[in-house]
Amino acid sequence: MSRHPSFKTPGGIAVRRNVLKRFERVELLRKRGQWKDGDRVVSLIKTKPEE
Repeated sequence: MSRHPSFKTPGGIAVRRNVLKRFERVELLRKRGQWKDGDRVVSLIKTKPEE
């Protein structure tokens, strides 16, 4: 069964995500200077996406 076209969002994902994937969080922490090589990837600190 297919979905009606009115349920699709125009242009794909347009909503800003508020949950980052692990590799995105590590990149963000590197940019902020809060990540050192050798740090553990589990139990990362909470991060908010860049504005």
